[in-house]
Amino acid sequence: MTALVLVAEHDPAVAELQRRCLVRAGHEVRIEPEPGRAPDTAARLRPHAVVLDLSAAAHPADLYRRTAAACRPAPVIAVSGDPRTPGGRGAPRLPRPFAPRALVAAVAEALRSGAAGPADGPLRAGALTLDPVRRTASAGGRPVALTATEFDLLAFLMGNPGRAFTREQLLAAVWGPAADTGSRTVDVHIAQLRAKIGATGPIRTVRGIGYVLDP
Repeated sequence: MTALVLVAEHDPAVAELQRRCLVRAGHEVRIEPEPGRAPDTAARLRPHAVVLDLSAAAHPADLYRRTAAACRPAPVIAVSGDPRTPGGRGAPRLPRPFAPRALVAAVAEALRSGAAGPADGPLRAGALTLDPVRRTASAGGRPVALTATEFDLLAFLMGNPGRAFTREQLLAAVWGPAADTGSRTVDVHIAQLRAKIGATGPIRTVRGIGYVLDP
């Protein structure tokens, strides 16, 4: 699959290596030399995938979350040399240093298994509507005020209707691979979403697994 890949990498030599490898694999590549600007660059370019260097980020979890929100539903591959920065189940990641073949394979796998759903059009589930571009939500025709994290969590579930996710997968997809928080955080945000959207967007608990949004 040919795709537009945004490489956000602080080391010019590493960025050029990634560019050459991905171009040889048939992809179009854009370089962002300052990973901290990845969210803005991703929102402007609308890439099919992002390779995000987190190794020098002061707040890697926040940078990952903002980048993922800016380019959703495109997958974000987290690159870090810190073994304590796991991607978690469901979050694409690449340990640093990496072999060129590993980079190409990680991008290919992320593109195959990336979040579903259109990049521009609104998401709908019953009477619930979410606009990822304007970042607005409505339930039964009434506006619903959501926090940034609530919006990202709901957008992820609505982009994958009918698919059950574990709390760990939701943490990785929404909070990012470096999130310093526990699965209880997911439960709290799900409860907050249910209180705001009610039965118009049914988020169902799947016993022994996690949560699913019924289409």
